[in-house]
Amino acid sequence: MLSVLALTSVVLLGIASQITAIVVYTSWERHALVGSDVRLSCSFFSWQWTSPDVTFSWQYRPDGAKEGISIFHYGGGAAYVDNKGPFRDRLEFVGNPSRRDGSILIKNLDFSDNGTFTCDAKNPPDIVGRPSSVRLLVFEKVNLTSQCSFSGICRLGWEEKMRTFPVPVQAGVVTGAIIGVVLGLLILIVAIYYLMRFLVARRVFSLSMSKHGKKGKGKEGSQQKQVLAVTDPVKLKAAASEKKKQESRREKK
Repeated sequence: MLSVLALTSVVLLGIASQITAIVVYTSWERHALVGSDVRLSCSFFSWQWTSPDVTFSWQYRPDGAKEGISIFHYGGGAAYVDNKGPFRDRLEFVGNPSRRDGSILIKNLDFSDNGTFTCDAKNPPDIVGRPSSVRLLVFEKVNLTSQCSFSGICRLGWEEKMRTFPVPVQAGVVTGAIIGVVLGLLILIVAIYYLMRFLVARRVFSLSMSKHGKKGKGKEGSQQKQVLAVTDPVKLKAAASEKKKQESRREKK
């Protein structure tokens, strides 16, 4: 009986811990052009009904900075925008808290707006959860009148380029360069291999041809000597006289 009660208490505690948890959602990355507006979405999941005391908070950390600054807060049915920060006249609350939407709109973007935006939401009694962050990348849009620079992204009729490459683009460039180098080395190795095979085969062929040529010349020379020995009259007379001398010696004996 005690074991059953203990197990039941553990299950209830686990359910209670899930009920008091909140999950915040944002995009992972957003791209926008200089001078345009961008919507940064923020929503949350909670086991509780949407509370009238729901709150949303946004922080901004510029690229290269170690700490962020608070730029927006929604609570008690009212929205509060930082009136001294970089978005004091360019930030607007466009969310719907009753639908668990805490999105903001940033207007008239500039390169200095590149950075990380973090959203945190609370839905009492669900107040335990981790904030979610989205990175904003601002591009420049100009007429395509000259060749595109290496640090840009070219499109038909327009050129969109960033002041610095984002991390995914850097990773793609590095990966492409590595793949190109590896393929180039493989092609070079294959070319060298077949070139060496061709040179070796050519050398073997030339050596075999030279050997056959020498053998043929040697046979022709010996045949020519035999023909000359047979057709030369002086050598024939000398051979006949030598033969007669040998026969006469045999008869005397």
